[in-house]
Amino acid sequence: MPLDYSKWDALELSDDSDIEVHPNVDKRSFIRAKQNQIHMERAQRKNQIETLKYERIINDSLIKRISSLLSSLRSHAAEAESRNPGEVAFRAVMESAVSLDPKDDQPPPRPAGVHNAEEQLPTYTKMMATLLDQVNKALDEKKVSQEQRYSAMVEEIEDHLKKVTDLQSELHKKLAELETEESRKITSEKIHTGFDSSIINKSKEPAPSSSAPASSSVELLNPNFSTSPPEKTTTEDIGDDEMEASPAGVAFAKIKSGSYQESLAYLSKHPEILTEKETDGLLVLAFDAQLQNRDDYARNCVHQALLLQYCRALGRDGVALFFKRITTPGHQAQGVFFKDVQDTYAKIKNRAREINIQRAKDEAEGNVEGVEQIQLHAVEPGTVINIRIPPSDSQDPEEQKGRQIFDGFKPEMKKALETGSLDEVNKALGKMKVDEAEEMVGLLGEAGILSLEEEIIDATTAEGEKKLEQLREEAKYADDPE
Repeated sequence: MPLDYSKWDALELSDDSDIEVHPNVDKRSFIRAKQNQIHMERAQRKNQIETLKYERIINDSLIKRISSLLSSLRSHAAEAESRNPGEVAFRAVMESAVSLDPKDDQPPPRPAGVHNAEEQLPTYTKMMATLLDQVNKALDEKKVSQEQRYSAMVEEIEDHLKKVTDLQSELHKKLAELETEESRKITSEKIHTGFDSSIINKSKEPAPSSSAPASSSVELLNPNFSTSPPEKTTTEDIGDDEMEASPAGVAFAKIKSGSYQESLAYLSKHPEILTEKETDGLLVLAFDAQLQNRDDYARNCVHQALLLQYCRALGRDGVALFFKRITTPGHQAQGVFFKDVQDTYAKIKNRAREINIQRAKDEAEGNVEGVEQIQLHAVEPGTVINIRIPPSDSQDPEEQKGRQIFDGFKPEMKKALETGSLDEVNKALGKMKVDEAEEMVGLLGEAGILSLEEEIIDATTAEGEKKLEQLREEAKYADDPE
């Protein structure tokens, strides 16, 4: 059962862990802002679509009523030449209203989110009355004579009909554009069950016997399979923990790809790993292994991940059905499955190679982004951070405590501190993880190894005078950053 990965191009995700941002921009804040932007644009687009659909209904009803009024007026045009045009027009209006269903006179309520949704629209009869008032007002302003008033009224109403028709055409065009944009992306709201099919061979009920009935149940290899539609999830609901394979899933990934009997026995003991979460977790393991150039293990993880996926896709008895097909010599299912494994692994391998190449390039250029480091620097101008290691023979309890803390440091940190150079200490901190470096800084302060002191500058020399001027400029900038 080959999978169509081309649909991935149409996915609209509100969270992308692979996104790259400027080192001065917080990645989590950037992702949250991106999420809010995507959700806001999606909600605004849906609101516009609902509004345009509602306006289309109103305009269709108005076009129907205006067209009916024009037909009635045109049918009485000859009569208006011999009688009072106003009376003829009034009778034409009444006849056009009689032909319409009174139940349809009230417009449907505005959907939620539409402007002034709480206010109810006037009836179509009131809208038509307002239209006739506008027509009569326009005729009065043009000072149309009584003989020409009837034909002028028809022309004015035709102009209104044309305006509504043109507006409806623009509305259809705009609505088509929005619906095309909405359907261009696949979101979590569009996830639905395509089809479910299962065949159950019911066994005949045994004949009743005088003995006590014995209850029997069928033990399934895939008890987690459910025919009910899956609950809709969004990308915000999927956390990093849910992408990790369980210990049982990791152990399953270590089974060699050709050992199907061993895989079947393991699934019989651990049917709980037949979930989408475990499949995703094994694919993540494959990706991490490929980044470390562990090709064989990465390919094996992909094989075991797709094995779980195929077992779920084949239905309630999918485990038994899959292993029966995959172990049958010459079965066409083998070619389909192995091709899917190879294609998926190729995608992971190519992506991992691109990332490794980019990392090597960034490291060569000294532009390693996204790596947090803890570094020590003096904030106040004219101050320096001094390093003082507590002596081993001190009788001071505080220094003895500090010496004990120093003796517990790793050799790399001890060596850096013994140089007395803050740059060497920062290099050692840069090689640590952030939480480990933060703990180390706390221990350095607790041991009294770091101290902040004013820098002594010899202003009698040219170099010292230059540095003093530089400190004055920094102090000025600190007081008035503008």
